[in-house]
Amino acid sequence: MPSNRVSRLFHYGSLAVGLGFGALGEATKRWSGLGTLDSQSSSTSVFLTRANVDRIVTKLTRMRGAALKLGQMLSIQDSKSMSPEIAEVLQRVQNSANYVPISQVEKTVNRELGPNWRAEFASFNDAPFAAASIGQVHEAHLGKNIQEQVGFGKVAVKVQYPGVANSIDSDLNNLQSLLVMSKLLPRGMYLDNSIRVARRELHWECDYQREADAMTKFGALLADDPVFVVPRLVSDLSSKMVLTAEFMDGAHLKHAEGYSQEIRDYIGTHIMRLCLQELFDFEFMQTDPNWANFLYNDRTGKIALLDFGASRSFDKTFLDKYLCVLKAAMDGDREACRHWSTELGFLTGYEADVMTQAHVDSVLEIGKPFRASGIYDFGNQDVSSNVRSAIPVMLRHRLTPPPEETYSLHRKLSGAFLLCIKLQARVPCQDLFKGITSKYTFSDGAQLVY
Repeated sequence: MPSNRVSRLFHYGSLAVGLGFGALGEATKRWSGLGTLDSQSSSTSVFLTRANVDRIVTKLTRMRGAALKLGQMLSIQDSKSMSPEIAEVLQRVQNSANYVPISQVEKTVNRELGPNWRAEFASFNDAPFAAASIGQVHEAHLGKNIQEQVGFGKVAVKVQYPGVANSIDSDLNNLQSLLVMSKLLPRGMYLDNSIRVARRELHWECDYQREADAMTKFGALLADDPVFVVPRLVSDLSSKMVLTAEFMDGAHLKHAEGYSQEIRDYIGTHIMRLCLQELFDFEFMQTDPNWANFLYNDRTGKIALLDFGASRSFDKTFLDKYLCVLKAAMDGDREACRHWSTELGFLTGYEADVMTQAHVDSVLEIGKPFRASGIYDFGNQDVSSNVRSAIPVMLRHRLTPPPEETYSLHRKLSGAFLLCIKLQARVPCQDLFKGITSKYTFSDGAQLVY
């Protein structure tokens, strides 16, 4: 993986050149009539040929860092709001996993923990078992002395990719130029805001000390939880670029479709509960919805939480207004949805009627699971298709980008909804919503009464 700014700039430049030649070739084919019927469609960008899709995926997965993070952020957008080609790019980038060689890992860990760091481990597997946008994870066993101190032996050691933290700003600037040049994204997605949010979150996630603090905080918040467990930190073997924590057993939730209906209902219910608790009880949320960050242990019935780099708190005023939006959606109150959406910043009050209606319709759709009394069946829902139908209108007519807090918040909530849909889970959404939000105290001391 390229680790310095010059080499990373070269890779972005070579990608742009490759895309340019690919686009020129495709344009020539279309002009001469030699292209396929699909490629000759005027609605398909000349940049989005099969060869260029492969170029983008290969380059972004090798660059990782900002490139992969932005791809992951944009991949939560509904695929119907963008071309099939860019949706494929984002999905393939999201699922990719390129590891860096052990020589680069050694260099980073030597600098962070000292040249004798291996002496602290009874064993350390040089081959990583997982990779993410900014680091990869190795399995290891602690040495006897540290094991006695912390009370466990098997650990996961996350090591940050070299050069990622120092290249965030330049990488994002290069990516923005590339996306604008190639017109890969539809209008109305406010790329500048996505870049700004990605920049902030990447700086957060590159600070493993910040993540260690968030992990410790979640460990305290969930200490008595009957379902969720959080890895324990090994602080003596953690730093700004290395994070060592207890190894958690379990299967990724992306493999949970094969479980019985009872277990799928159990998982979906508690994932939804956690999202609501994070917002309106803890007021502190882990906003990365990657299903690989949740491990279900079928022996204990516990769900382990991983990767706290994207954890964040929210301003109390924002939470007050956001809860009012959700409450209005649950009540089916169109005027309250419009009012609180304007107060929150989703609307300016000057939108065309078609935009206001599309926005309110989508908010009411999101409130459907909480509006249904008893059990809501995510396996028989139409929320996603109904919201999807409003997206083109909102992209075309919106006058302002969504509030910045909602980029990460909606990434997590949409991940929870999509997981419940994938599991076809049956969840008592209204009971969960009322039970948790009735304990929330607004800034003025008021509480909801149901």
